[in-house]
Amino acid sequence: MRILIAPDKFKGSLTAAEAASAIAEGVLRVYPDAVATQFPIADGGEGTLEAAVAAGYEERLNAVVGPILAPIGAAWALRTEASGAVTAVIETAQASGLAHVEPTPQNALRAHSYGCGQLIAAALDAGATEIVLGLGGSAMTDGGSGALRALGLKPLDAAGNIVPLGGGALADVAAVDATELDPRLSRVKFRIAVDVRNPLYGPEGAAHVFAPQKGADSEAVEQLDAGLRNWASVLRETTDRDVNIPGAGAAGGFPASFLAFSDAALEGGFALVAGLTGLAKQLADADLVITGEGSMDSQSLTGKAPIALAAAAQERGIPVIVVAGRILVTFEELAEHGVVAAAQLLDVAPSPEDAVAQAAKYLTWATSQVLEGA
Repeated sequence: MRILIAPDKFKGSLTAAEAASAIAEGVLRVYPDAVATQFPIADGGEGTLEAAVAAGYEERLNAVVGPILAPIGAAWALRTEASGAVTAVIETAQASGLAHVEPTPQNALRAHSYGCGQLIAAALDAGATEIVLGLGGSAMTDGGSGALRALGLKPLDAAGNIVPLGGGALADVAAVDATELDPRLSRVKFRIAVDVRNPLYGPEGAAHVFAPQKGADSEAVEQLDAGLRNWASVLRETTDRDVNIPGAGAAGGFPASFLAFSDAALEGGFALVAGLTGLAKQLADADLVITGEGSMDSQSLTGKAPIALAAAAQERGIPVIVVAGRILVTFEELAEHGVVAAAQLLDVAPSPEDAVAQAAKYLTWATSQVLEGA
């Protein structure tokens, strides 16, 4: 039996690779002769880099400026394709992630994406012809302005001074000086993984919907939203491109600057990562798929990686088993996507706290139990 083990991360307890390893141990307890292929998946947010590295991309590490100026190390990945194209994979969370910042109103205004721009510059230096940007877990609400600053753009106030980094200063931008913007931006293709439909600004925009998770209070939210609105206006005047489109509000509006100044396209996260990592080939060789994530809930059913994978397997007639930290949807809802059996860590752990603290142990156990009962 050929079993494809393809979980997403168990947020707060296991990376996707760690989850795959724990599931594989449970599989081999029941089917010791099975060919168990571990293949971490992601939907374009956090975990995208890990999935790329697991699929053969070369991981690299650069020192960059973190989201509130402290230096940090940030990973990214690179691979030369058979066609000769060079693809880089960059996650906003690596250089500009919320994990690097205390979520306070002040930091929500100060946080920026400058470090992401430094990673993009490193990818360009390495010869990248295509850059995949995975969005998620970001600390900033700066419309991607910080990243462009790292690539040579100068946002100026009415007096001609360069404005400070961070979304809190965007309302002061009166014009941009693009004379020193890296010319390679016009020669590289950006593929931006986006699974939300939020516009850049407004009631459903980046500031109002996502900034509170980054520490913004109501006053900071209004300031950030005004800044993004102004930034969109300046970009439109400069490039004649409207960046307030569905999806542009992801990762603090990060896509907006690249929609304005480069050949950038927004793509569904799961499909993009699946194409990068060769998931279709893995599915073609599988008799059974086991997937999962930390919390399988109603959002999962809207196209998150495990359910998107289950649907792809269903189209090929491959049965799917789900093992998750907790399952908050009905089995009937899972069955609609080709799931034939499911288990949650809460079924085998003595408490929710134990399920998180010893997730690998209970994931192995739950996997073996669900296989024995399937």
